[in-house]
Amino acid sequence: MTLTVKDKVCIITGAASGIGRAIATRFVEDGAKVAIADLNKDAAEQTAKELASKGPGQAIGVAMDVTNEEQVNQGVQQVVDKWGRVDVLVSNAGIQIVHRVEEFPFAEWKKMLAIHLDGAFLTSKACLPHMYKQGAGAVVMMGSVHSKEASPLKAPYVTAKHGLLGLARVIAKEGAAHGVRANVICPGFVRTPLVDKQIPEQAKTLGISEDDVIKKVMLGGTVDGEFTTVEDIAEVAHIFAGFPTNALTGQSMVASHGWFME
Repeated sequence: MTLTVKDKVCIITGAASGIGRAIATRFVEDGAKVAIADLNKDAAEQTAKELASKGPGQAIGVAMDVTNEEQVNQGVQQVVDKWGRVDVLVSNAGIQIVHRVEEFPFAEWKKMLAIHLDGAFLTSKACLPHMYKQGAGAVVMMGSVHSKEASPLKAPYVTAKHGLLGLARVIAKEGAAHGVRANVICPGFVRTPLVDKQIPEQAKTLGISEDDVIKKVMLGGTVDGEFTTVEDIAEVAHIFAGFPTNALTGQSMVASHGWFME
């Protein structure tokens, strides 16, 4: 079996940087047509321009706030108008905010759930009718080791990432008759700006050094003390996006250097 996304139309949210950009890069290198959907329109268009110039696939930038249903629907329609279909959705957009539960501002709790969970729901809702119509598609959600495990200070993040497992499994059940699969990637700590931002925040909250946050909190449970890379996660996304049958649906794959094993 050869796994490929060549000529597939793919929407990747939060793809102007970090993990999303790495996934977009991998897909374009395999010949996909990729929509870089991001809150930052200029960054999305610049990323698309850079990836398209390298080929062999194509890329366009799409402005999208994944918490805004109208923007999501308009962005998906823009892709359909451009390329005629949607084959793959990678719901990747996310942020991190850390506080203890009793100190977590409700507004920030709601913001976290909206971006991670509502965003996955709204983008899936917008893409599924197109996938059902064509009789094929793949939904890939960016979960986390925190889809399986919990850590202090991350109540809404852990809650949302657990929720993605349930959403993906429902889509897998409902989508099977239409040739649509849904799966969840569960990375460990990946050295991205989102993770870099957490290091001083957690050091301050926990009263430890930044070095200890990295070595003990983030990587202490790994088998080798190494961060997972964006390229590692891009390969997992490629597997889920390119897998051709319902043999692989409703599943989650952990890539965490052994931090979480199942």
